[in-house]
Amino acid sequence: MSGVGSGSAVVRRVGRRAGSLLRRARQSHQLAFVGLLALTATVSSAALAMPTFIPTSILVIPLLLGGLLLRFKALVLLTFCTLAIGSYVMSERAGDLPKTGFVIVLGLIGWIVLTGAKVRSRLGVQGTRGETMLMELRDTLTAQGELPALPAGWRAEQAIRSAGGASFSGDFVVSTTRGDEVLEVALVDVSGKGIDAGTRALLLSGAFGGLLGVVPVEDFLPAANHYLRRQDWNDDFATVVHVAIDLRTGEFEVRTAGHPPAIQFDAWSGRWLTRDADGPLLGLVEHPDFTVNRGQLKLGDALFLYSDGMVETPRRDIGQGTDRLAGHAERLVAHGFKGAAAELVTEIGGPGDDSAIVVIHRQMNPADLVITEMQAESTRQQKPSRRRRSAVLRQLKAYTA
Repeated sequence: MSGVGSGSAVVRRVGRRAGSLLRRARQSHQLAFVGLLALTATVSSAALAMPTFIPTSILVIPLLLGGLLLRFKALVLLTFCTLAIGSYVMSERAGDLPKTGFVIVLGLIGWIVLTGAKVRSRLGVQGTRGETMLMELRDTLTAQGELPALPAGWRAEQAIRSAGGASFSGDFVVSTTRGDEVLEVALVDVSGKGIDAGTRALLLSGAFGGLLGVVPVEDFLPAANHYLRRQDWNDDFATVVHVAIDLRTGEFEVRTAGHPPAIQFDAWSGRWLTRDADGPLLGLVEHPDFTVNRGQLKLGDALFLYSDGMVETPRRDIGQGTDRLAGHAERLVAHGFKGAAAELVTEIGGPGDDSAIVVIHRQMNPADLVITEMQAESTRQQKPSRRRRSAVLRQLKAYTA
């Protein structure tokens, strides 16, 4: 047992030292170059001394490591040294081996490594640092889309899916609360899709997130339009749907900028209402006018914000797509719209375009629901319709489950 423990301790020490050397190599490019050049000479000598056990193709290893650790100029020097050493090693091998073919293949591998390194050098990074930066930017964009915690009786969900399964999307969500009284949410669709629109979406998400909750509600879209016009992007624009909800009363205001309208589910009638508000695309008009659509979310009601990728396809216009979205969402009433955003993006979102949706639901109190139904039954002032009764029963089933 002691021998096993000492052996594992040695392995851990070797692993720590190797990790330390790798970190130092990343920080010191000269140390990395010298180390890789020594590794190339070592494996070449081993390939000459033991040709049966060590193939000459082992020279590819230091070349690939150089693509991760070295700057471009040092990598060029290492590539030429590797080609020269590889040619010499092959010349010492038996005459029946494909010497010229090996050198050509090694040269092609070196060219591929140099091409990737040149692209990274334009960003001022080497190795995997560029990919790490992109992942951090993606995580930043995702974090900015997280909806804030809401008081009891409210639930909000959002889901975004990029075209082609890419990590970056031209659709994004920014949100904030003004104290515990007002929730503001903006769903933005940048022109383009996938990775092509991802960089602009990242820039705008930071800017729009800084405006939201700071400027007055009615000034958000004009301020966002002014910022977009300052970028001087050619033929680039954005569409936005912006909603501000009073969490005490449920009253809300919806404004859109060239975006599909929000839709509201009325729990007591079982009907869907379109909350349309006229407004031009952001970035095209110097002084645009944005109209407002006001309404109220009563107990059990829900408000849906979505991008055109959810409702529009080459074979289906926005009106038909909105009806399809509402029809599918109505199946989720019995579950209190729990998990509705993720399911709708998966089931309804078009595969060829970015898709995004935000669902804001004012939850119903089961006790209040029962009292309301008993009062309506006893007074008989008005007879509730079958559709209303079914909607109420669905809500009661959802919140008593």
